[in-house]
Amino acid sequence: RGWLISSAWRVITPSKCTGSVKTSTSFDAEWDALNTERTIKTEGVDEVTIVNILTNRRNAQRQDSAFAWQRRTKKELASALKSALSGHLEMVIWGLLNTPAQYDDAELKASMKGLGTDEDSLVEIICSTTNQELQEINRVYKEMYKTDLEKDIILDNMVTSDGSVIGYELIDQDARDFCDAGVKRKGTDVPKWISIMTKQTVSHLQKLFDKYKSYITGDLENAFMNLVQCIQNKPLYFADRVYYSMKGKGIRDKVLIRIMVSRSEVDMLKIRPEFKRKYGKSLYYYIQQDTKGDYSETTAVPVGDEFELSFLY
Repeated sequence: RGWLISSAWRVITPSKCTGSVKTSTSFDAEWDALNTERTIKTEGVDEVTIVNILTNRRNAQRQDSAFAWQRRTKKELASALKSALSGHLEMVIWGLLNTPAQYDDAELKASMKGLGTDEDSLVEIICSTTNQELQEINRVYKEMYKTDLEKDIILDNMVTSDGSVIGYELIDQDARDFCDAGVKRKGTDVPKWISIMTKQTVSHLQKLFDKYKSYITGDLENAFMNLVQCIQNKPLYFADRVYYSMKGKGIRDKVLIRIMVSRSEVDMLKIRPEFKRKYGKSLYYYIQQDTKGDYSETTAVPVGDEFELSFLY
């Protein structure tokens, strides 16, 4: 998996923020801390108030509230809410209370835990981050787990700029080398893959993928197609990920929760129209149909406010 993650590091560039969760202009960290304390002490726990407070704040504001809570109670807010809540709602709230890097690192660790690797989650997290975000993920990962993320996922092969000239002869040569390095041999020449995937432009890689994707099958094909889609149209990639997390029997809750939490301040306003355009109904509608109770409300809030949502059915 190292070659795949390595290739993603330098092709995602920062874009204008189109998140659905905005900075609360009336934000008061001390007020949030006080009201959260009251809700936890309420018999049965006032989950609605907790949801309203945390889902209507940006991550930086939630961190300020958590710090105010810790000053007030000498305890960590995430731990207190983990004890007070349960199930899927607990998972969502825990995600909201982590910094983006902490949350991504925990999800990366979980995707590599046990037998096998959740390649789709690795691609989703790594390929959707900017270089600056990835550097922060690396730094925080080492703080959290006392080891380097690079030992599991190769992240240190970076190319500085993306050119505009497409070299078709080089594409043919790279495609042959690429297939020789993995598809047509027993075992995989990982260094060769890394060299090809990290030293070419996005345009070059897209042409390479289009030309030789017919040679790729199975898990490798899925990982490749996810990577290509994330490069070409990130909002559509996440719209598809959300849809398939709710499709069929059962819900892949971890995927749904992760995308709602991680994209709410980044590009949810772009994901939303892509979802409706492809699947016919609003993202909010699908979430309301497939989830229940406070978990449903908490997961749906990042999609957008009620006034906006009334026009999306």
